[in-house]
Amino acid sequence: MFPLSRPLILASNSPRRKQLLQDTGFDFDIEVIPTDESFPKNMPTSDVAAYISAQKAEMFIALHPEKLVLTADTVVIIGDTILNKPKDCQEALQMLTMLSGTTHEVITAVSLLADNSIHTVSDTAQVTFRTLDKREINHYIERYQPFDKAGGYGIQEWIGMIGIERIEGSFYTIMGLPVHIVYQLLKPFIKI
Repeated sequence: MFPLSRPLILASNSPRRKQLLQDTGFDFDIEVIPTDESFPKNMPTSDVAAYISAQKAEMFIALHPEKLVLTADTVVIIGDTILNKPKDCQEALQMLTMLSGTTHEVITAVSLLADNSIHTVSDTAQVTFRTLDKREINHYIERYQPFDKAGGYGIQEWIGMIGIERIEGSFYTIMGLPVHIVYQLLKPFIKI
């Protein structure tokens, strides 16, 4: 474990983010405040993840001035369209059909709140899916219920193993927490 000079809060319910942060070697608590994840309609899609991540961090400014708070947000972008978390099987099917046989962008932003200041960094990866048939997509949706994942899929799950031909960028950015960035953000607070 890397001891930090002050307590760390992960402001996320994502089991993937929790596991990745644990695997990176940091001790932390989890606390989530519901946040409005809407964004200005004219905002460039490439800025959305950073905007939402910073909004999540802002919710903690008055609550924990003595702690570090880490927030994150991931968006999946195809063309100019952001694919959020699917609401149901039909929406997941539409998303995965749209991603099939194409390359899309995944942007994960992380924000660190420390001393009433928020520092946000974004990382981008490109993901190329081979053409998936409807049977494969339906199997994945029924078995893995990807309703808590932007774009309707998890790279670390079956669909990623059999369907992704190529990635450019960090696997962990696609998974939802670019740990190489998180480590650099927390490094100044590591007690040695």
